[in-house]
Amino acid sequence: MEFQFETGEILLIHKPYTWTSFDVVGKMRSVIRQRLGIRKIKIGHAGTLDPLATGLLILCTGKFTRRIDEFQGLEKEYTGTFRLGATTPSFDLETPIDNTYPITSMSWCETLSIMEKIREAAEQFVATFDQVPPQFSAIKVDGKRAYESARKDINVEIKARQVTISAFEITRIELPDVDFRVVCSKGTYIRSLARDFGERLGCGAHLTSLCRTRIGSFYLRDAYNIEDFEKILHPPQTNLSSI
Repeated sequence: MEFQFETGEILLIHKPYTWTSFDVVGKMRSVIRQRLGIRKIKIGHAGTLDPLATGLLILCTGKFTRRIDEFQGLEKEYTGTFRLGATTPSFDLETPIDNTYPITSMSWCETLSIMEKIREAAEQFVATFDQVPPQFSAIKVDGKRAYESARKDINVEIKARQVTISAFEITRIELPDVDFRVVCSKGTYIRSLARDFGERLGCGAHLTSLCRTRIGSFYLRDAYNIEDFEKILHPPQTNLSSI
């Protein structure tokens, strides 16, 4: 397979668990340079994934880095799991549980069963609304990343952002875990959705797993694992005439 990295390529990569998006960019830059003997390569990603999330990451090289903003604005699709009955400061597993609540405290609609309440609550989020991003996020406040302050137990004011959720499907309920599929707009934080979902139910919740399965018309099923991508690249050919 021939790639034109210096001219421009769009690469679909499956981000591994615990890797940052910048880790993937750095690794791919290193692989391309070492395997193909390219000294300098322009490369960037189109949309951050949290370290504890996996899934589709779009990387652009060469002239296609100009399209990063375009790709970032595309609709996203995720699957994952919320755990009911407990909250964490980061709204996911980055930080330990700070509060627990009985799942039976779901009291916003007494006429529904627990299963019905969960599905009904999900339907309430299929809309356009203002969402407050997590304190543990890369959003800049006064020139500093919010997570830098959060890790020092300093809360900063993060303004709400308008987001759109066009689908929120509950795919499995195995209490306290609830699996879901979400289709949403740019800027939507699924960790914040976990917080809001738990608040809506009245029992708290946090995110325990997340995978991005689609960005616009690009799908995770078409993405390379980093190890597989390394294998399809060939090392630079030796110039025999110079020996």
